[in-house]
Amino acid sequence: MDAAVMEMILTAFEETRNDALAQGQDADTAIKEAYTAAAMCLSAMTGLEDAAARAEVVALNPLQRLAA
Repeated sequence: MDAAVMEMILTAFEETRNDALAQGQDADTAIKEAYTAAAMCLSAMTGLEDAAARAEVVALNPLQRLAA
C-alpha cells in the first residue's frame, strides 16, 4: 500500500472515531465504526473485498500509528 492510500485510510479512521466520540458513542463503538469506515475506504479505492480490506486495516494497527 502506498503512502497516499495509507494516509487516506488513517484519516478516515481518525475522523470517524472522533465523530463517533463527539456523538456520545463509547470508545469501543467509536473504534469499531472507525475500522469499518477505514475498511470501506480501502475497499472503494482498491477494489478489495470487504473482509480483505478489513484485515488490511487491522494489520495497519491505526490506533498505534495515530498515537505516534
